[in-house]
Amino acid sequence: MLQQLSIKNYATVDILEIEFQIGMSVITGETGAGKSIILGALGLTLGDRADKTIVRGGTKQADISAEF
Repeated sequence: MLQQLSIKNYATVDILEIEFQIGMSVITGETGAGKSIILGALGLTLGDRADKTIVRGGTKQADISAEF
């Protein structure tokens, strides 16, 4: 079970920390709110390939971690 997701300097995200509670979690929001960015970051923690374009502009590296 995913317990925590930490995203720093990924796409348009400066810093985002999400802690998931026991039970079902739902990510909702309007178009352009960043739902796909969260799922993309989670995909990287599971082995998706990344390239330099994911790093937020003006920064040198993105940091993404997940706790299961």
